[in-house]
Amino acid sequence: MPRSLFLSLALAVGLCVPTISVPTEAIAQTNITINIGTNLNRGRGITCSEGERLLRNRGFRDVRRIDCRSRFFVYRAWRGGSRFEIAVRQHDGRVVDMRRISGRR
Repeated sequence: MPRSLFLSLALAVGLCVPTISVPTEAIAQTNITINIGTNLNRGRGITCSEGERLLRNRGFRDVRRIDCRSRFFVYRAWRGGSRFEIAVRQHDGRVVDMRRISGRR
């Protein structure tokens, strides 16, 4: 009697465990917004190469440096099939201008 009770209990637990331990489906969060006024570096100053990297981290690809000689760094990059020109303030990493300059490739 105790052995059959133990076997039936083990079988019940064995059937319940796989349903509990099934991993859930992963959901990727790809909607990263960037607008005029967005801080890329939490208010700290940036270099031209840091600005390029920060834009890449925000979902832009093929980021090109256009002008890094003044207090505003200007980049061109692709995002979502559109080409953008982005100006970032050097002393605090804030996006001061962002324009779509062309549509789909």
